[in-house]
Formats: sequence, structure tokens, C-alpha cells
Amino acid sequence: MRDGNIATNMGILAHSRPRGRVVSSAILRLTGDSPMLTLGLFARLEAKPGKEEDVAAFLMQGLQLANQETTTPLWFAVRLAPTTFAIFDAFHDEAGRQAHLTGPIAKALMARAPDLLASPPVIERLDVLGVKLPS
Repeated sequence: MRDGNIATNMGILAHSRPRGRVVSSAILRLTGDSPMLTLGLFARLEAKPGKEEDVAAFLMQGLQLANQETTTPLWFAVRLAPTTFAIFDAFHDEAGRQAHLTGPIAKALMARAPDLLASPPVIERLDVLGVKLPS
């Protein structure tokens, strides 16, 4: 480990703004009028040879954009293998997911994909079955 921070050493970037507290270990239930995190996206990215560090840098810049997205309360960028990366996001509702899909991160990804990626990103919509976040 470079600095003792396992998340940093695993190549994980995370963005999370929980708005409540966990009241169930199976599902994140939020207090007040905030809905549960029930929807997500998983995007798999394969870097072109020699572009691996450029993809990593692009994803680190994506964290700054994710911090500005009010409808994206949970965002992760991960390195799965030397040339394979992924983005995982979770949302309260379909409107938030759609806002993210048409927002600045998605636009930047599609603009940079031909230069950085060996193939188009594979983006999957998913249902979140359970979440545990720090309270």
C-alpha cells in the first residue's frame, strides 16, 4: 500500500451524500421526504492500449462533476483490471437517473470515448436491492 488508504490503493473514487440514516441492513431507508436509493447505472469502460492512465485521470475529473450533480447522491469510479474501468451510480428515482444520463459526465464520456476507449462504453440500468452507507 502506498499510503495506507485501501480505497485509494484499489483505485476507487467515491462520491456520496447520504441524506438520512440507515434503518434497515437490507435497504437504505431515508428519513423525511427523501426516497430510497433504488435505481442505478453500471458503465464498463475498456481503455485503449496506452490510454489507461488517461482514462483514470478522466474518471478523477468525473468525481468533480459528480459532486455538482444534485440528483446523483452516490457515484463510484473503479479500476477493475489494468485496462478495465467502471462507473457505478445510484439514484432516488428515474428522473435523477435520466438527468445523469443527459448530464455533463455522460456528455464528456461520449465526447472522449473515441480517443480513450477500445470500444463504446457498456452502460447497464439496474435496480438497487440493498445499500449500506455510513450514517
